[in-house]
Amino acid sequence: MGASVSRKAVWFWWTFLVWLILDQATKIWVYTNLAYRTDEIKVIPGFLSIVHAQNPGAAFGILVDYEHRHWVFLAFTVVAVFVIVDMYRKVPEHDRLLGFALGLILSGAVGNAIDRVHKQTVTDFIRVYTDNPSLKPKLVEWFGTYEWPSFNVADSALLIGVVLFMAHSMFVDEGEEAEGTPSAGQIGRASCRERV
Repeated sequence: MGASVSRKAVWFWWTFLVWLILDQATKIWVYTNLAYRTDEIKVIPGFLSIVHAQNPGAAFGILVDYEHRHWVFLAFTVVAVFVIVDMYRKVPEHDRLLGFALGLILSGAVGNAIDRVHKQTVTDFIRVYTDNPSLKPKLVEWFGTYEWPSFNVADSALLIGVVLFMAHSMFVDEGEEAEGTPSAGQIGRASCRERV
């Protein structure tokens, strides 16, 4: 009989594959079915819509005007993949939550990298905003806008993964450290030290 697959491997690789496929499938559907910056499907009127946007920069349009931004993004993604995989190798075999979080982060990084390599822009389509006339002035005053920048499944995976990783570091690690198991924070710090 072959060696059994660890729980962390199942959670890490299945999470990565499922979210990557979901990300790419939704982007392809939006790209082929919705007119750029024109069509809009209102999921929750006044709050949530599906649109077609193309972002040549990073989150919030960062580096959008930088000529060599694609090389910067590619280098960042390569480094991120190596760091995430290295951190995954150090995760205890039983730790499904950390495997799940790192799988989400990896799928988000790779999902947007595929877009940038393929067409030098990232397809965004989830639009969150408000049409509430009493909220608009307050939000514009506080944040400068009443609409969150459009995002996609890869962005969501990255955000959820990072939040879970941080929550694991803050709340789960205390119990694991008491038992002598390496924590998420220790794994991250060890990965960084090895690269210095």
